[in-house]
Amino acid sequence: MRKDMTGQPRPRFDRMARAALILCALLPPGSTAADTLPRVASMNLCTDQLVLLLADPDQILSLSRLAGDPRSSSMATEATEYLQNSGGAEEIFALKPDVVLAGRYSDPTVVAMLRRLGLQVEQIPITSALSDIPQQIRAVGVVLHQETRAEALAAGVDARIAALGIAPPDAPVAAFFYPNGYSLGADTLSNDIVTHAGFRNLAQMLGMAGGGRLSLEQLVEHAPDVLISAPRYPGQSRSEDLAFHPALAGYAQAGRVVYSSSDWVCGTPLTLRAVADVAAVRATLEGEQ
Repeated sequence: MRKDMTGQPRPRFDRMARAALILCALLPPGSTAADTLPRVASMNLCTDQLVLLLADPDQILSLSRLAGDPRSSSMATEATEYLQNSGGAEEIFALKPDVVLAGRYSDPTVVAMLRRLGLQVEQIPITSALSDIPQQIRAVGVVLHQETRAEALAAGVDARIAALGIAPPDAPVAAFFYPNGYSLGADTLSNDIVTHAGFRNLAQMLGMAGGGRLSLEQLVEHAPDVLISAPRYPGQSRSEDLAFHPALAGYAQAGRVVYSSSDWVCGTPLTLRAVADVAAVRATLEGEQ
């Protein structure tokens, strides 16, 4: 046995230990074999949820401050395990992420500053159709080096979307009617949810694209079969009064109001739960006929 400079026996390293030493010598300073998966900070509600679905837990450095809000995020419980950020450039840079995930309309000043500081910032577009969801899953999977996991998830969503129908020309009518009469028309994820669940969208029928407003008079005149609205929140807000106008009370009494949830906000596999919720109301209407 070889001896060291003190004359004491020098322990032998087996082949596995020698291989590990060689690997460590070849890695850049400060890196380890575990560093092959990029560490991510998310500053957007929707990218938060895609990160939670796809990343390994030790990849996640931070999520946005909305990630833990159950009114906004369908994965609020899962998000509580992680640090949350307020979307500031300084706090995100201090985390030293390998990649930052942001939304298409995240603060452009913050995005530009992070890029000037040398960080990789990937902006994910807004989902305007169910068919966008698998594509976005795959795109985030590439960023996170989680392609296999992303492909399995995206393929499952593809199959579930393919099994959905589309509203026929004589389908019942649903109307989005949120506080202040806010509504949603064509080219929106919400429109795609209701049409794949078997309803026509009144706002789309009236020529609305994107977001806009319906008047109470339009709603009464066209008498949709179902209203889609938001539940009242604690406190007082005059903007909510219109959605709960006495002229619309019959919808709630007949169980023909669908209250949208966090599942409607972002394009993720959880959006398909919203489709199922609306489809259940459609089935109830068919049973009444």
